[in-house]
Amino acid sequence: MSEETTSASQEAPARGRRTRREVLREVVLVVGLYVAYSATRLAASGSWDVAKAHARGILDVERWMRIDVELALNTFTSQHQWFEIATSYWYQSMHYLVTPTVLIVLFFRRPLLYRPARTALMGATFLALFGYFFFPTAPPRLLGEYVDTVSETSRWGWWPSAAEQAASGASSVTNQVAAMPSMHVGWAVWVSLVLCVLVRPLWAKIAVWGYAVTTTLVVMLTGNHWILDAVAGAALVLGCWWFAGHRHGLWAPRAQVEAELDELVGTAPAGRPAVAAAGEEGLALAGATEPAPPATGRDDADEGTRP
Repeated sequence: MSEETTSASQEAPARGRRTRREVLREVVLVVGLYVAYSATRLAASGSWDVAKAHARGILDVERWMRIDVELALNTFTSQHQWFEIATSYWYQSMHYLVTPTVLIVLFFRRPLLYRPARTALMGATFLALFGYFFFPTAPPRLLGEYVDTVSETSRWGWWPSAAEQAASGASSVTNQVAAMPSMHVGWAVWVSLVLCVLVRPLWAKIAVWGYAVTTTLVVMLTGNHWILDAVAGAALVLGCWWFAGHRHGLWAPRAQVEAELDELVGTAPAGRPAVAAAGEEGLALAGATEPAPPATGRDDADEGTRP
């Protein structure tokens, strides 16, 4: 390997390192949006009567579509204590642990995917606030015939029961009528999308969707969302993912990605092996399915034998 190629190979990781300013900027951006999201979500409380009317309207639509599975799922959960505890822990913890972890790993290890993924996540989170403002919706657990399994299992976890929330002022810790859309499901779909892009085998691409499917079941098993809430949250994230992908070149043609990688590592055409190594991730994001032809060394041999 030539000295120029070796230098280019070392240069690419160096340029991929994050500066302290970049880290601080992204932390402020993400944390700032989450704080604004939480504050706005609490403020968009709406009317109880309106929220319950919207919930019953959603239930009527689901019955017409024959997809009203929430009561059966919630009843099963409430009859099995161990299952109540397991689903409550999933509901209360997974989106706090998994979503930030994936975002941080992307930031430091997959910069080409980080910006479109972050844009999709933040865009969907922001747009969800319009649903909370203009379509306040009560979750199933507030309609009487459903069981609040998370509240029932509070003694096994860190979250307050419904009685404790009422005593301390429920509005201080949560918004009871912000069910539509379900960002529990939206964020889970985002995680599965990211992992689907990162993994290579087909079986792995299918397997990572287990996280989104499980989260969708959990929000209904615990009586916290309607199935149409879940559909709305997933559709919102998918739409933002599509937009962010086009905005940041996630679906760029292979030739365009290679040209941008050449510019990124600052190499001449002779440095193509280094570009290919540094750009493996970029080619995967562009949807490249055909591997680059292997170098045969024939040109180098010809160069050595010419007079």
